[in-house]
Amino acid sequence: MGSCLWRGIHAWGGVAAGGFMGVRTRIAAIAALALTGSALVAGQAQAGGSHGTLTPVITGLDSPRGVALHGGTIIYSVGDGSVYAKYGSRTRLLGKVGEGFAPAIDTNIWGTTYALTGGGGPGESLPPGAATLYRLRPGKSPVKVAEIGKYQVKDPDPYDLENVPTDSNPFGVAALKDGTVLVADAGGNDLLRVWPNGTIKTVARLKPRVVTVPPGLPTGPEAPPSPPAGSRIPAEAVTTSVTVGSDGYWYVGELRGFPATPGTSQIWRIKPGSVGAVCDPVKPWKGNCTRYADGYTSIMDLAGGPKGTLAVVELSKASWLAAETGGSTVGSLFLQYPGKYHKAGVKRELAAGKLILPGGTAVSRAGDVYVSSPLFGPGTIYKVKH
Repeated sequence: MGSCLWRGIHAWGGVAAGGFMGVRTRIAAIAALALTGSALVAGQAQAGGSHGTLTPVITGLDSPRGVALHGGTIIYSVGDGSVYAKYGSRTRLLGKVGEGFAPAIDTNIWGTTYALTGGGGPGESLPPGAATLYRLRPGKSPVKVAEIGKYQVKDPDPYDLENVPTDSNPFGVAALKDGTVLVADAGGNDLLRVWPNGTIKTVARLKPRVVTVPPGLPTGPEAPPSPPAGSRIPAEAVTTSVTVGSDGYWYVGELRGFPATPGTSQIWRIKPGSVGAVCDPVKPWKGNCTRYADGYTSIMDLAGGPKGTLAVVELSKASWLAAETGGSTVGSLFLQYPGKYHKAGVKRELAAGKLILPGGTAVSRAGDVYVSSPLFGPGTIYKVKH
């Protein structure tokens, strides 16, 4: 189990500057915590205040992650690579891609669903079918639209901190109404746009950010040498998520690389149609990519909602690294409201303390918020009252 999960979410350590490679031996422990936590969440699902009620809508899932909506249909992905659509009491298999980790998914306004497989660890050879965008066809084999990993070999990350500039771990996807698809590559630290004929262009690159080393970093034979707490070091963006806002702009979220300092994950706002934009934390309001929000921790997914709202999923409040090393696996779901001058305003947490390692989110046109949890083990897709 550990190696499969590692390949799916190697962004946790592999694309983290400094390369916390001990994740291979710790993933199983996180999965076990997620299994324990899932029972806790299920027991709390109907409890809580008006801003925190979780209503299970699809249960009994194995490691659910992606969530998308099309009319009254809920589309979701699970750990064996399968993608399903549920409408009322009917569930239909849309297709299956990859093995061992649920793919990112999205459905465009025409009802076409795309599934995105991740890559391997930094410097590892990509297995067949990895780092690839697929178009799903119910009853038929998925269609390979583009091999993201191959594109990244010719499009190295100029800001790479690990000496693996061609690394690729596609992690987030957003299907546009014109038939193109946005892909957030956590390994390449960039946002790509894919055309139906397989053409790919780099929309934006996310530069590393200098962060403060937090206290309590892991120690031991498998942990890398860590700078003293309070030191300032660069950390890669780790681009995990992308969505389209109600304003039409493209929004990208960061996980943040090693040392996974809490509160350093940003959300960027990118002008539609951009090519070659740079998202620079030193000059965050210059050019076609500007910083929209700051202060998040380990962002896993984004979803655009009505009136400028964004749903934001944090894998762990404590950070992905804390979760990997025996810390809290309690994650977060926020509604981020727009502010003035194209910057974020206030944010409000939903279902506080009730989500264990949440993986994906979606928002309906009416503003209903859905979230999957936990990412590993028996899981559920919830509707969240707010």
